[in-house]
Amino acid sequence: NGDVISFTRTGEVMGEFGRLYEQQYAVALFNKVRFDIEGGGGPQPQLLHRKIPLENKSIFSGSLFQYLEENKKWRNRFFFVPDSYNINYYDNKAAHDRRLHPKGTINCAGYKVLTSIEQYLDLISNSLPAKMGSSPFLKCATQFPLILWHPYARHYYFCVVTEKEQQKWHAVLQDCVRHTNDGLSEDNKVQTPAFTDAVRLYRQAQRNYGTWEMMCGVPSQILSNLVMEGLLPELRELISPRLKGKLYERQKNWMLISDAVYSLVQGQCQAQYEALLQKCEAACSSLEASMRTDMDQIITSKEHVTNKIRAVVLPKAEKLLKVSIQPYISSILDALMEPTSRGFSEVRDVFFRELVDMSKNTLNEGTKETIAQHMEKISMLAFHPVKMQSCYEKVEQLSLEGLQQRFDVSSPSVFVQRAQILMREQMDDAVYTFEQILHQSLESQATEELCKTIQRCQDRVIKKFDYDSSTVRKRFFREALLQIFIPYMLKQLSPSCASELPRFQELIFEDFSRFILVENIFEEVVLHSVMKDIMMAVKEAAVQRRHNLYRDSIVLSNSDPSLHLLGENPSIDWTGEYGGEQEEVDGTGEDRRRMKQVVSMIQVEGSPVLPGESCIEVPGVNDIPEEEEEEQEEEEEKDGDGDGDGDGEESSGCKASPPDQNGSASPKSSENPPDLSNGSVLKEEEAKPEEQAEGGVPLRVETATESASALEEKGEGEDSQPMTVVEEQLPSNQEVSEEELPPPPPSEEVPSGATEVVPESTPEAPSDFPPPPQDDSGFQSPTSEGVEGEEEEEAPSPQPAEEHPEKSVGSAQEAETKTSDSETREQ
Repeated sequence: NGDVISFTRTGEVMGEFGRLYEQQYAVALFNKVRFDIEGGGGPQPQLLHRKIPLENKSIFSGSLFQYLEENKKWRNRFFFVPDSYNINYYDNKAAHDRRLHPKGTINCAGYKVLTSIEQYLDLISNSLPAKMGSSPFLKCATQFPLILWHPYARHYYFCVVTEKEQQKWHAVLQDCVRHTNDGLSEDNKVQTPAFTDAVRLYRQAQRNYGTWEMMCGVPSQILSNLVMEGLLPELRELISPRLKGKLYERQKNWMLISDAVYSLVQGQCQAQYEALLQKCEAACSSLEASMRTDMDQIITSKEHVTNKIRAVVLPKAEKLLKVSIQPYISSILDALMEPTSRGFSEVRDVFFRELVDMSKNTLNEGTKETIAQHMEKISMLAFHPVKMQSCYEKVEQLSLEGLQQRFDVSSPSVFVQRAQILMREQMDDAVYTFEQILHQSLESQATEELCKTIQRCQDRVIKKFDYDSSTVRKRFFREALLQIFIPYMLKQLSPSCASELPRFQELIFEDFSRFILVENIFEEVVLHSVMKDIMMAVKEAAVQRRHNLYRDSIVLSNSDPSLHLLGENPSIDWTGEYGGEQEEVDGTGEDRRRMKQVVSMIQVEGSPVLPGESCIEVPGVNDIPEEEEEEQEEEEEKDGDGDGDGDGEESSGCKASPPDQNGSASPKSSENPPDLSNGSVLKEEEAKPEEQAEGGVPLRVETATESASALEEKGEGEDSQPMTVVEEQLPSNQEVSEEELPPPPPSEEVPSGATEVVPESTPEAPSDFPPPPQDDSGFQSPTSEGVEGEEEEEAPSPQPAEEHPEKSVGSAQEAETKTSDSETREQ
């Protein structure tokens, strides 16, 4: 019955959506052709844009413990994140290196990344049928879970051993969600607007106005979410009374049913959408030919109808605008501007600190090879989840509380995600522009001038970044305000205006009726009625120089006329061109030189290799009590009778050993295993904590015997290959039991005063700024004070990083000391 209902519901939704999509496709095509003919657009960006930023790159790889529902155990598996951000997982690293087919692939669109069981229970309590409650049906193997939750699809459960690993993987998984959610290409000027308008009109017909959190992924995923939005309540009523068994079994079965239905719906939506798209594209050429022939007449006819509709709608819209919109524009704009501008300022500062760090190191070793090594790390900075996390966290503070119900804003997450995507694009544009300018300068500069060359390139790029940042943020603020206000206004005006719209359709010639729709004109009239107030509010903020916004009169056109010539150049292969050290890339197997990994490129040398494979014996769900048995089970656990739950609690209470802050210099310090359930041993071989969190290399998880063998082989090969650790991997399905393992050796405490051997340098960049004051003076970092004057035609250069030569020299001396320490350790 569930399959029949899902098939029927999908057919109904896709039928209505298809009708709307065909209409909007013709309108979108007309708008594109008209724009191509008439031109238009705002200020031109100053930074270069990289067309294929992740070519021959992977994002991250490492091992996680994954909960397997089929055998109720936690298995250590190897995960690989390619440039598509679809997560592939394997039984072990060897399976990936041999290019075997992955055990599974996770598309993260629509998921939420959770770091606690409590968060998970809160979400599933709202999605499960009412009588099922929200009791946990799994025990986490450690204190540091990572859960991927989706309202319709399968959930994934992972865990790691330390909090720093959890934070690193949380950043990586959030980046996967962020990227896959952004599945509609802005480059497609016909399909994307036609699709989004058709989805919006469909939901408005169902009286669902406002933002929609599940507008994420590729079209087939969005359409599946659209179907499930109405289908899931029907399934609950039909299926939940028939579910039998214990509580955890009913919970599990319901989620399996939901995932199966969602997969079925997604397959149907994809097939029907592809057929719909082919039908529209087949008629595209004839539509375009007819509209180009009659473009002037179509525009004239549309303007005539627009004037008629405006006369009816505008008085009502202006009354609504004065009472319900204008009083809130300023407060909502403030709520958007502050966290967003904090995020963009943090992007600027992260980029600036990386360049200052490179300048300081160049003072010490002023060679092009040194610069090449640093540029290899900086070139993928925008796609480094851990490095960018501080930027993303700033905008996550965005809150529209108090306004969400009034304006049908389901959640600020829609705006947060959009701002984060724009921040990543700005960072990559700045990095790409810098590397193109620097590469051009290095070809004609002597080695003695390297520091000054870097400084000049840095100043040029920072000035362009400030200008583009202002332009991008102002556009984002305008779009966000429209997304908040327009649905509310349409909801209020539609009941009184909808009945009058059909009579205007008679004013449109039949030949033009595919390109002129009265529903679209009605929305355009409403949009223009509020657009003037929104533009004025954003302009006012720029005139007051709030949050470092530039006035519209400041134009940097032709400020760097030769720069656009570099825009078509590919990304620079710094290592290949200047002979710098090849970065060791974990998780890419035999193809290390061809495909580089983003996260490990920022990693400091000396981190351990990837972990081996093992399996943790963790109790499943059989011993989790029912509601009526909870008290009895708890008493048994206190007496030591509840073996299953006792083990689970013991394993969840385990704590990781202190990190080996001396890296591989002291093999014994890595032999400090934490105790897990049933005496199973998790073997850690940790990198330095800060490097590990930044570098992206997961913990070493292995048996004690395996560790000894790896360390012995490492000692033999240290002279010729100091950076390589040879490891023996367990078979992928081998389970580690307490009988097979030797007793854990006594742990050796690392002195609290121990310091990192090669910590990441944190330059004292002038861009470290305090939180902005309450007087809205802006998020200007010290390097951008006085960025614009009232009469200036372009932004001034930022303060040079060489203002404090004493600090630079001191940092260079520290770098020399750290380098000598590193060489001593390797010897």
